[in-house]
Amino acid sequence: MNVWKEALTDTLPASVAEEIDIFETQIELKRQGKIDDKVFAETRLRRGAYGQRYDNGQRQDGFRTRSLDYPSGDLLKGPNTLWDAPGMHRIKIPFGEVTARQMEVLADVAEEYSDSICHVTTRQDFQLHFMHIEDTPDLMRRLAAVGITTREACGNVVRNVTGCPLAGVCHDESFDVTPYAKALTTFLLGHPDAQDFGRKFKISFSGCAGHACALARIHDLGLIARVRDGQRGFAFYVAGGLGAVPHEAKPYAEFLPVEELLPTAQAICRIFGRYGEKKNRGRARLKFLVAKIGFEEFRERVQAERALLEEDPRWTSLLPAEEDIPELPVPGVDHGEGPFVEAHDAWLQRDDGPSREASPLQLNEDAALQAWAATNVRPQRQNGYYTVTIHLPLGDLTGVQMRKLADIARFINGGYVRCTVEQNLLLRWVSGADVADLHHQLAKAGLATPGAGTIVDITSCPGTDTCKLGIASSRGLAAELSRRLAEKGYETEESIGGLRIKVSGCFNSCGQHHVADIGFYGVSRKAGQHTVPHFQVILGGQWSENAGAYGLPMGAVPSKNVPETLVRITDYYRRERHGDESFQNFARRVGKVSFKKLLADLVPIPSYAENPSFYSDWGDAREYTIRDLGVGECAGEVVSVVDFGLAESERVVFDAQVALEDGRSDTAGHEAYRAMVEAARALVHSENGHVQDSDKVVDEFRIRFHDTQRFHDPYAGAKFANYLLRAHAESKETFNEEEARQRIGEAQLFIEAAHAMNLRLGAG
Repeated sequence: MNVWKEALTDTLPASVAEEIDIFETQIELKRQGKIDDKVFAETRLRRGAYGQRYDNGQRQDGFRTRSLDYPSGDLLKGPNTLWDAPGMHRIKIPFGEVTARQMEVLADVAEEYSDSICHVTTRQDFQLHFMHIEDTPDLMRRLAAVGITTREACGNVVRNVTGCPLAGVCHDESFDVTPYAKALTTFLLGHPDAQDFGRKFKISFSGCAGHACALARIHDLGLIARVRDGQRGFAFYVAGGLGAVPHEAKPYAEFLPVEELLPTAQAICRIFGRYGEKKNRGRARLKFLVAKIGFEEFRERVQAERALLEEDPRWTSLLPAEEDIPELPVPGVDHGEGPFVEAHDAWLQRDDGPSREASPLQLNEDAALQAWAATNVRPQRQNGYYTVTIHLPLGDLTGVQMRKLADIARFINGGYVRCTVEQNLLLRWVSGADVADLHHQLAKAGLATPGAGTIVDITSCPGTDTCKLGIASSRGLAAELSRRLAEKGYETEESIGGLRIKVSGCFNSCGQHHVADIGFYGVSRKAGQHTVPHFQVILGGQWSENAGAYGLPMGAVPSKNVPETLVRITDYYRRERHGDESFQNFARRVGKVSFKKLLADLVPIPSYAENPSFYSDWGDAREYTIRDLGVGECAGEVVSVVDFGLAESERVVFDAQVALEDGRSDTAGHEAYRAMVEAARALVHSENGHVQDSDKVVDEFRIRFHDTQRFHDPYAGAKFANYLLRAHAESKETFNEEEARQRIGEAQLFIEAAHAMNLRLGAG
């Protein structure tokens, strides 16, 4: 047993420990070539393990020791897959809340398993890059020990449920959506009705309609808090999404009572799983299903499905009672023993920590403090308390910074931080008297960058740094744009300081360029014998009102001309806007022709001899190419529930073999029988939905496959089916070694026959 598995055996819930052990077994089976590549890809994706791009000379020689440290210039031949090279691991942070202890563990695993960088995403996740697949089980165990899961962080499932980071402290919210986001997260995680999708499924919770904190209108399910006649509920939006072709979410219900939140979401998941596209991944999101069958037909199907659902006590038991949602300034304070608590620092060494008592904002005359507070500090709804945004350029912070922030959070508010959809972190419940000292501590950690929520706070997807689909360097461009705008002091200008700039490396909109005032996404153009990185310019998206409208493309410019493009657009807006006219209204009023003229001289590409810099991308001195584009893994290939079930049966019979080798004959015999049941359940599912009870699985298998002779092998007849039926009828409690070995052999033959049956089902 490895060190972490042994150390955490008694710490983790049994179901969580078993789930991770199963994945570890699946990795071993993949190493032995006993799991189909397609099935394993979706299996690891559903546990957060994601392939990433390698175009920088890093080694690709499979199972390596990490001490090789990815030397450049030593590229070994081999397929560019996650299995043959380090990848990315996505870590779910529901509604963005992370504790000090969790942050310390995130820092540890970032340093031990990846490149020491914790990356905050636009969906309030953390991502670690340059991870090895062999390290993921221990990563999962260590995270699970502090209440974090990577389960269903990727894949064709319900992704991380996001929520407004200001929930509970916002001036404009109807009520705190946090406990409802938590309830739906818990309910849908691993739910059988949410496992058979053709693509991913995204959900968000907003406390109000006017702001953009959770972007409800770009989600498959977007929920906005609303109170009617004293009752809590949600404005319920469905079928939103960005991607190459954005769809604005449609209002499913003006008011959905909180008691209907979970069953309605379950019904929608069922309809999506049943009728959503499975073969064409490009048309497999909920938005395409609604477009195909029509919104009213979709609503009718959901309502009919809701009426058929069997009552589930969790629909209400997971919801909070309103009186059980206290409005407290600070949760229980945990000072901890973090390694970065400095003994000489009087602020951290007060007996009671910072004041934590409500107090008006108190700032000194320090210019850096004043500039930072002007953009990063905002009053909460509760008088005397403030939110402080930690601006993370490109969404990155180091493990060292994460630990320091964990210590700071413990002392400032009891140890709670929220991730934001703009790739920043947020401290809440900061007393006005502590803001100046907090700035001092953040500055020492390199976390006091001003400009949060302004034009210099640019969102970017990973782009060509690590994404297989990246066409252009979104991170490189975002860094350059932020630097140039900050040099000009644009973040402090009233007219343009609040503009949102967002960059994606391709048209898939992971950087959310569609809902930015000014957005860019990567494309490429040919220039003679060369390829030149470009960015398409998107103007007039609406960030406010939960991403209320999408921008329109205005044309592509070479990547190296994008900074000048942005300066011209913002200067044009400053000169020509009418009063307090929004950029969205301005772009609509002046029209495309005006912008085209404004940018016309920036579109032509200079020859290679004239300016070779145009033929490389931001942050990459090499000549630009798109030859290293790969196959994206945003959701993996569509894998049917039957395929998953058969893969599970393979894993269980493998466990039976291990038990037999260890001398545990009884366990081996029971596991072999369970493997047959899992294979039968997979086939039954193809015709009768989610049947869980083993007795019913066997009965359904007998009726549908044995009695009809559909399962019968051309050579063995009913023999293989009878292996299951006999084992079920015998219900043996004990097995000697010979009996267990025989049962395992029968199980393997039954599983092979089930695979053949699945092929016939597909051919039919």
